[in-house]
Amino acid sequence: MKPRNLTERIVFHSMLGITYAILLVVVYIIADVVVGGIGTISWEFLTEAPRKSGEEGGIWPVIVGTLYLVIGTIAFALPLGMAGAIYLSEYAKQGRLSRMIRLSIVTLAGIPSVVIGLFGLGLFVIFLGFGASILAGSMTLACMILPTIIVASEEALRSVPQSFREASLALGATKWETIRRNVLPYAVPGMMTGSILGVGRAAGETAPILLTVAAFFLPTLPQSVFDQCMALPYHLYILATQLPDIEKARPMQYGTALVLIAVVLGFNMAAIVIRSYFRRKYRW
Repeated sequence: MKPRNLTERIVFHSMLGITYAILLVVVYIIADVVVGGIGTISWEFLTEAPRKSGEEGGIWPVIVGTLYLVIGTIAFALPLGMAGAIYLSEYAKQGRLSRMIRLSIVTLAGIPSVVIGLFGLGLFVIFLGFGASILAGSMTLACMILPTIIVASEEALRSVPQSFREASLALGATKWETIRRNVLPYAVPGMMTGSILGVGRAAGETAPILLTVAAFFLPTLPQSVFDQCMALPYHLYILATQLPDIEKARPMQYGTALVLIAVVLGFNMAAIVIRSYFRRKYRW
């Protein structure tokens, strides 16, 4: 639909210009990383351990450590986040208390990641005695993305028409049967999309893992959840700031950044595929 008057045209073209400007910035960043890092990507780079503080060698332990952290984050964050969203949307009385809980969740989502990292350091590493470990890092990252999962899941649940619930209850189904069979299947696309995007953010965060799990260099892969591990965001931070010869490490920086972007984009693509699958399967 074309804008009909001058004011509407100005607003329309302003928003269009802002949208294209954002798109150009994103495309420029990705293109710069791809051009700079594609020459570094090789089988040896992806399967060997780093050497000389990361100036040479590969990033295999770094990739493995990142996957461990992501899997641990999913294991903690998804059940807790979805259970919280189901309670708030389907069971909780809509009053002052529920509004305060939602406000607290939204506020938690705006807390800087370094503060979440300090919280994880105090609670999981020191108070609970997990030490700097995959367990502590995963739980810290889970705390960081919980608000995203809860908000996205609750919105997806509330988008399911109320008539679905009323029809099921009228036929004699219990509250939980109604949720499980007539609400959750239709809310899954939105719930999974928000959750996977949150996990993608966790894969690229540096501050929380800096204080709870990440190591500069480890000679072996982690053997248990109580071991430290290397991770792509922290490894990239070290390559960019701590090496004396930055120019020599430049190809490793671009290669690591390219792998990190590929991991995050992989999660985003997974979210799109899952959403499309469930939208085709459940329509109303």
